[in-house]
Amino acid sequence: MPHTKTARDTLLRLTLMGGEARVLLCDTTNMTQQARDIHHASNVCTAAMGRMLSAAAMMGAQLKDEGDAITATINGGGPAGALVASARPGGAVKVTIDHPEVELPLKANGKLDVGGALGSDGRLTVMRSLGFGEPYVGQVNLVSGEVAEDFAMYYTASEQTPSLCALGTLVGQEVCASGGVLVQAMPGCSEELLQKLEVRAELYGAISSALCDMPLQELAEGYFRGLEPKLLEETPLTLRCDCSRARIEQVLLSMGEGELRSLIEEQGGAEVSCHFCRSQYRFDAGELEALIEEGRRRG
Repeated sequence: MPHTKTARDTLLRLTLMGGEARVLLCDTTNMTQQARDIHHASNVCTAAMGRMLSAAAMMGAQLKDEGDAITATINGGGPAGALVASARPGGAVKVTIDHPEVELPLKANGKLDVGGALGSDGRLTVMRSLGFGEPYVGQVNLVSGEVAEDFAMYYTASEQTPSLCALGTLVGQEVCASGGVLVQAMPGCSEELLQKLEVRAELYGAISSALCDMPLQELAEGYFRGLEPKLLEETPLTLRCDCSRARIEQVLLSMGEGELRSLIEEQGGAEVSCHFCRSQYRFDAGELEALIEEGRRRG
């Protein structure tokens, strides 16, 4: 029986060969199942969200302060629309996709056609908000829309860090396994280590299958045996949305008095749904009037 049914979603941070390379390795199986349930997603869209959750979790692990956040968006022009994930320090991640119901035939190799669903005519955009000042935004053209190759290109092109990224989600009636691995060469990394990692690259590509058979810690040992893996940190991961009624009020305030007045006259109020967790927020006419007054006071 696959161990992942009860495994806690986890991210491991390691170094190789005394710091010549750093590794992030994560299991996002339960989070991906939660996302599938929330969005009533098809198999191919579940796979896309699982890969994106893993990528965002590994990016989020590199954030330092509580107010920091990272948001990654793939918009490739495919029928599933935009795929967005956001992560914060401490392992909280959320994900959404425009058209979660989209399903496509399997590819010739029997794998889910994530690239076909997301499209490859577009960009991966990563926005880092560090709690102060303007956010940093990096963009790269999509390589394939398969997510892992696109993130590897982002790290190499936008952050000038040679990176190996593998992401996988195995899904049938339910999510069997989902996870990712990111290996990055540090300054001074030896050619010998780079060659050894390159030889193992194909092994990392089957990460979802591997997670069906063994816990994350065992997987780390197997993946990096002989490369002096040193575990620095183990972080639990959670699918958690930070939306609230107060945040939605700020969104409504930003629409301006004219838009709010139209909502009162045409609909007698407003109902707003969070894209990430599908929570519904209902505002009646009186509550919108109060927001209009607050907007006037703010000038």
